[in-house]
Amino acid sequence: MQNQFSRTELLIGKEGIRKLQTAKIAIFGLGGVGSYVIEGLVRAGVSSFVLVDHDTVEETNLNRQILATTKTIGKPKVEIAKQRILDINPFAEVETYQEFFTKESQGILDHTISYIIDAVDTVSAKIELVMQANQLQIPIISCMGTGNKLDPTKFELTDIYHTSICPLAKVMRKELKRRNIPALKVLYSKEEPIIIKNKKNETTKKQTLGSISFVPSVAGLIIAGEVIKEMLRQK
Repeated sequence: MQNQFSRTELLIGKEGIRKLQTAKIAIFGLGGVGSYVIEGLVRAGVSSFVLVDHDTVEETNLNRQILATTKTIGKPKVEIAKQRILDINPFAEVETYQEFFTKESQGILDHTISYIIDAVDTVSAKIELVMQANQLQIPIISCMGTGNKLDPTKFELTDIYHTSICPLAKVMRKELKRRNIPALKVLYSKEEPIIIKNKKNETTKKQTLGSISFVPSVAGLIIAGEVIKEMLRQK
């Protein structure tokens, strides 16, 4: 009998579908990367989610975030994401937290989580996620920078200590080494960041990163695919 996951079942079998439906995935950051992570996971059969993002949709999100439409501007991303998940799979279970993730965040991560996906922007939140994931022994994958990039074919899955080029990865390597974290699976781009200049044709240290529709989306789907493959390999 045909159902919404019958085509997926042809690839991964009934046991594979069962593994995805019983996994609980926590996604931190629902922007250009995180929103496409959700899309890839829910359409594959993942049925339990924890969503964490403090932000609301802005007009500037329309160029790259699947949750952003003219009708969702001003609305919390976690609520839009929850509704989108339920529109695709009404039987899904979704916990939402509209907040920044910090050391003080309570009650979000526990041993019921199967996998953590870090798609947040700030180094402090990324480091805290890695530290808590290690403490709880939960697998985690962290996305490095996707801003100021134009080539989605340059993404690579590797360990943080094998990265190069990416400025965010450089900072993460330093901070994780200081904390004696021996490894971290990441997705990063080997593309040199495009230099963005202001109206005076000057480069500045603090600037808004440029973005485009097909780079963070590809990153999000690669991460979703990697998480799904890891879930399927588990006994």
